[in-house]
Amino acid sequence: MSDTTAPPPAGTGTVRTPAAKQRVPFWDNARLACIVLVVLGHSIQRLTYDSDIALGLYLLVYAFHMPAFALISGYFSKSDPPGRGQMVRVITDIVLPYLVFEGLWTVTKLLVEGRADPNITKPSWTLWFLLALAIFRLVLPYLALLRWPLLWTLLISIGAGYLPNIDSTFSLSRTLGLLPFFTLGWWVHEHRLVERFALLRTRWWLTAASAVTFVVAGWSAWYFLDIWQAMELRQWLFYDDDYASIGQTGWWAGGVRLLLMLVALLLSIAFFSLVPREGHRWTHFGQYTMYVYLLHSFVLYPFRESGVLRGLDPTWLWLPIVVVASVLISLALATSPVRRVFRPLVEPRPAWLFADPSLATVGRRDDPTGSRRTPGD
Repeated sequence: MSDTTAPPPAGTGTVRTPAAKQRVPFWDNARLACIVLVVLGHSIQRLTYDSDIALGLYLLVYAFHMPAFALISGYFSKSDPPGRGQMVRVITDIVLPYLVFEGLWTVTKLLVEGRADPNITKPSWTLWFLLALAIFRLVLPYLALLRWPLLWTLLISIGAGYLPNIDSTFSLSRTLGLLPFFTLGWWVHEHRLVERFALLRTRWWLTAASAVTFVVAGWSAWYFLDIWQAMELRQWLFYDDDYASIGQTGWWAGGVRLLLMLVALLLSIAFFSLVPREGHRWTHFGQYTMYVYLLHSFVLYPFRESGVLRGLDPTWLWLPIVVVASVLISLALATSPVRRVFRPLVEPRPAWLFADPSLATVGRRDDPTGSRRTPGD
């Protein structure tokens, strides 16, 4: 899988020759589809209290959408010891946006709710993934030195759930929980599996099997809803709580996480199989997922907190409306006017912060998955 035609682009631990500038539409389509699922999951959350169908859809989305995002992020990440440019971009692309939007959320809660708890160690709502990305990229060069890095990250993810002191502080619980998916994305790129097995080639039987997989998964999410609620499946899918906090104190609790990770991987593969390979008018929006990711929560906040999304009936009417609205919100937040207005917040470049002011101009990336990395970065 690459972001250019040939040869493969930079993004793993090996040194690659500069690639052509042409983009592979599939990856922008996949990023856009992932961010739409993020917006959708947050949009329908309030509907899940009143609608079993909405809750089933919610569980289906959360079963794989963040693992899929982590896979893409890992695929476009480097395992070389970080150079000066990479270290700068951790600051400008992740740390500074995190601090800026944590500050905005503090002000928003103070004005709207009359209270605020400014604490940068506890990410607000969606901001946890920024911290996760920062940690992913910091530890990847060390993981790449190990034999069997996938096995080690799997053991870390499963083992972290047994430790109650690994919690949401600096989003560590979710970071360790999703680390295997990020590492798998890097490993796939590192071994050029997509090129070797032509995985971007459309195969009708794989498309059909993927569609059937989602039909079965969606039906299971709805039909066995009582079981999922009894086992607190929603909490399991967040990767945010230790097993005991979810009510599972048995030694086998790690097996539940392992099973859910396998389900997430299966659904992610099916998801990527269904993503269009060719370019469309909306494909380029996949380059700007950072804007959608950081801004959509402010768009949804009034609707979620005002209660207008509660008690909507009939579900067959309102749920499709919310789904369509999620798509439109995602596209709108990636448009040029929005990017132009919010660029100072999403892509801060404070020259005064650096001992060498020219570092503030080091290449931009407009999404949290590294899609706009240039060859050699």
